[in-house]
Amino acid sequence: YVVQTNNLFQKVEANFLLLGAESVGKSALTVRFLTRRFIGEYGDIESIYSHTDRIDGRDICFNIWDSLCPQNDEGAGHISDRQLQWADGFILVYSICDRASFNVVRQQVKRIRQAKSKFPGAPPIVIVGNKRDLQHRRTVSSEEGRLLTLSTNCGFFEISAAETYHGVQLVFHELLDLIREARALKKGAAGIKGIVRSMSAVFGRKRTE
Repeated sequence: YVVQTNNLFQKVEANFLLLGAESVGKSALTVRFLTRRFIGEYGDIESIYSHTDRIDGRDICFNIWDSLCPQNDEGAGHISDRQLQWADGFILVYSICDRASFNVVRQQVKRIRQAKSKFPGAPPIVIVGNKRDLQHRRTVSSEEGRLLTLSTNCGFFEISAAETYHGVQLVFHELLDLIREARALKKGAAGIKGIVRSMSAVFGRKRTE
């Protein structure tokens, strides 16, 4: 997460990592956000996109890593250390028509929380149930999605990347807000630690004088 400032502008840059099983609509979600268009078919291509929006008078640069699900023995829930270090926030996507993809998201939330436990503050995560337009094929209820997000302190949306741009935009903007909140909390905690260190140094000197 980077904030660049000068007298003319303030630019916010944030890294979004999209994760999930195969064929849940990660690329469709990304491209819908970037272009407002829906494209249903994608090859096995992993890409990082950059997209700048003007929000509340600020230039916001969204760096979006549309990841592939591993096809090896590491398993569908695997997330690399490089991805974990790169990301400011995570969008975990499952299909409401595919229970196995919901289980992959469960594993990925656990992996992120375990890996990031050494850092202050839980990383922002938004869980997305995609393909809401296919209600007749639903195998994961909305309630299950909500319960998972409540128990793991994540954001939650059910959307259809195929049907609307607005729902997709809400997902990315919500995660941006969570990233900015986490950044502000981290900055505040660092400031308090600095004050405590300064006071300790002052009182330490007084004791030794």
